[in-house]
Amino acid sequence: MAGGKQLERPKAVVHLVTDVPYDTAQSRLRDLTGMSCGSERRHTVTNQVGKKLTMLEVAPSREEMLRRIASVSAGRLRRPVVVLGIDGASVPTRPDRAREPQEGRRHTRAKRAQWRGPWRDAQGLRFSLRDGERIVHVLSWQQVQNAEHLGEALKQMQEAGLIPAEQVGLCVVCDGAEWIGKHVQALFPQARQVRDDSHCAQYLHRVAKAHEGASVQAVEWVEATMTRLSLGKVGVGLGGLRRMQAQSDEAAKAMANCWDDLDEHRGRTHYRRLRRGGSPLGSGGIASSNKFICHVRLKRSGAWWYETNSHHMFALRCAKYNGTLDQVFVRYQQRLRETSE
Repeated sequence: MAGGKQLERPKAVVHLVTDVPYDTAQSRLRDLTGMSCGSERRHTVTNQVGKKLTMLEVAPSREEMLRRIASVSAGRLRRPVVVLGIDGASVPTRPDRAREPQEGRRHTRAKRAQWRGPWRDAQGLRFSLRDGERIVHVLSWQQVQNAEHLGEALKQMQEAGLIPAEQVGLCVVCDGAEWIGKHVQALFPQARQVRDDSHCAQYLHRVAKAHEGASVQAVEWVEATMTRLSLGKVGVGLGGLRRMQAQSDEAAKAMANCWDDLDEHRGRTHYRRLRRGGSPLGSGGIASSNKFICHVRLKRSGAWWYETNSHHMFALRCAKYNGTLDQVFVRYQQRLRETSE
């Protein structure tokens, strides 16, 4: 199938296995088309198509990015806001030793209990457009990778000019991690940075729980403080924390941590000004991306992934949701022709 036969079957296989488990994909392929594809072949084809795909290879072209931006900005005086969300998910990985025969027995794979490995971080980014209350997807990229690798993907995207900074307002929504701020400042110094309001709320809830316990007063204090932040009164919120009298060491520690966090991210939590500029205050866009890129396919019950195979699946799912899976198959066909010559 990968060496000169018709490519309709591998394309159908990849479309299916990027949405459902491999065995389910086989039964659906048979029911819908009457074609069959063995288990080993399904895995092989998927990994061949997804092999070594880069962020630029699964990203829409600059022309397509401009078209999506123009469709949202048509008839508006204000420049559209492109939102960059950065966050991570976790993926259950399978150790390489699971590939090896069981000790003392030939041609026998390791038992299923030995397939389980550590959960690994899958860092991802998503560019989207705000169209009123609607999120318009632009570009997603996610891999089992560290901060350095994600920063390199951002650099490649910036150097390729995929986001026309002169035509949009760029907003970065994240949890405020130092490494994210470092990459954003280096690549997109003009971008507005927003500290996801849910992370602010988490710090406030810790203070309230330590100080007031599970009480109505605790909930009311958190809601009142979040209201002050939403009105841009960050200094008032910090002053309120300073005036609180801790009743325990736990409460004192929670208050100090919360004060340090709010003080460090003052510019990123001026929510009134940010909201007026068209920036979202929450990370719903990247959370949604984590769900439909990672969770629904790679975190199914009983699923454990060799790290290399997870890279292939992530890249193919990103291509599908970026609308570029067809161009991925064009490159796959080119590779097949080159290897057959």
